[in-house]
Amino acid sequence: MRIVVGLSGGVDSSVAAYKLVEEGHDVIGLFMRNWHDESVTISDDCPWLDDSNDAMLVAEHLGIPFQVIDFSAEYHERIVDYMFSEYEQGRTPNPDILCNREIKFDLFLDAALKLGAEAVATGHYCQRDETIIEDGSTEYELIAGADPNKDQSYFLCQLTQYQLKHAIFPIGNMLKPDLRLVAKNAGIHTADKKDSQGLCFIGKVRLPDFLQQKLSVKSGDIIQVSNEHSTFKSSQKAVTDPYTLTPEMGSIIGQHQGAHFFTVGQRKGLNVGGKLEPLYVIGTDVITNTVYVGQGDNHIGLMRSALLITKEDVHWVLPSHKMEIGETRKYLLRFRYRQPLQTGKVKMTEEGLNLYFDKPQKGITAGQFATLYDGNKLVASGPIKA
Repeated sequence: MRIVVGLSGGVDSSVAAYKLVEEGHDVIGLFMRNWHDESVTISDDCPWLDDSNDAMLVAEHLGIPFQVIDFSAEYHERIVDYMFSEYEQGRTPNPDILCNREIKFDLFLDAALKLGAEAVATGHYCQRDETIIEDGSTEYELIAGADPNKDQSYFLCQLTQYQLKHAIFPIGNMLKPDLRLVAKNAGIHTADKKDSQGLCFIGKVRLPDFLQQKLSVKSGDIIQVSNEHSTFKSSQKAVTDPYTLTPEMGSIIGQHQGAHFFTVGQRKGLNVGGKLEPLYVIGTDVITNTVYVGQGDNHIGLMRSALLITKEDVHWVLPSHKMEIGETRKYLLRFRYRQPLQTGKVKMTEEGLNLYFDKPQKGITAGQFATLYDGNKLVASGPIKA
């Protein structure tokens, strides 16, 4: 089978390519260049040129063809502009999830098919299976990676059945230490290379510097709200819905440079000292340009027991699991990468899919992606509305 591998220059994709070559496939290595502006990138952290050279050296070592493909214009339009728009609205986006849906398994997949490939492979720690459903058709399943510390199924939660049909994850059944050992034994020079961090294809950035390319700096109030405020004490729905925060609920303790630069649960960047416990963002208002904070990571303003994915935003990775209005099911839930799966239930309503956690969760933020799992199978996902 002809398979195009997304060679990123890291050890994971290197071993993915190596395994496919060892299995006898016709493998082509492709490096995606999606970012040119290094002015906001922290120096020496995952520069694209070094990664491209590493990818080329791996391809040479494995004896496979290698190409560089530039999606920088599309990446800026589909991912970066989306990020700016979400932050501007006071939401917290996850560009890595959109990058997988829009770039790696869309533009990259199209390019691979034009090269005569039947599938694309990446170095993601996840697995894929297929099953025959009731109507006799094949349904492709996205399954968590075998390494619980590296499982990346969350980042692929927006993939479609078409994309999964053409996807291969060669290292999904491996543990990271074993993978590095395979790379070392195979003579792959990226065996000990440090894992990349930061935004997909951009690297580790100073987020405020990055956002200030388009989002203006404007001073506003930081208001501290007491954990004992009457709103928290009397509200019966507060753990389900975001609290309605107003300036009258607290006192001004400092200034910030733009509410759109902050997210619920954030601790760093407030630059306010003199408190017994650290301050955490419990809410933002981009209309009034106000940041609300609470003292301590157990502040009730950080806690919620439910969230909503609007009807039009619900994406069923497994279409056979679609729910009808009024239907309720139990699933394992997650709204953050590497967050342990949480027990809970979901209910489909006219408004959308409501997720109810058995235990209150900390730091739920609009714009993040919430996911549903049936065991280790990812069932559905969508951005959090509220």
